[in-house]
Amino acid sequence: MSKNADEMAKHRASFDFVLDAVSAEHDINAYLSLLKLDGTLTLVGAPEKPLPVAAFSLLLPRRNFAGSGIGGIAETQEMLDFCAERGITSDVEVIPIQQINGAYDRLLKGDVKYRFVIDMASLKQAGARA
Repeated sequence: MSKNADEMAKHRASFDFVLDAVSAEHDINAYLSLLKLDGTLTLVGAPEKPLPVAAFSLLLPRRNFAGSGIGGIAETQEMLDFCAERGITSDVEVIPIQQINGAYDRLLKGDVKYRFVIDMASLKQAGARA
C-alpha cells in the first residue's frame, strides 16, 4: 500500500492492471484511480471489513473491479511463467521460521515494507533441532 501521494499522483491512469493483495482496510478508490480506460483491478486480499467503492471510480473511466480466489497449481504456474517472461518481480522480505514471532511483532507495529516470505529450508532446520 503506497503512502506516497506524489508517486500515486504520478501514476494516475497509467496501469492496465492492478493486483491488490492487501488484506487490511485500505482506500480501494486510490488504487482504482491508477487504472487506464478499461483497466482492471483484481482483489485477491480479503479485508475484514467491506471496502467502499465510489461508483464514479468505475463508471466514467470504464474501469473494472474484479475478485479472485487463489488458483490451482496450473494457474499459479501460468502466472509465474507470465511474470518470468515479462521480468515482473515482487519485493519480499525472506525470513527463517525462527523469526516468525519477531515478524508478527513488526507487523503489529506497522514496521513492514514488503510481504514476509518464510524460507521453507528453515523448517527442516527447525525440525532437526527439535
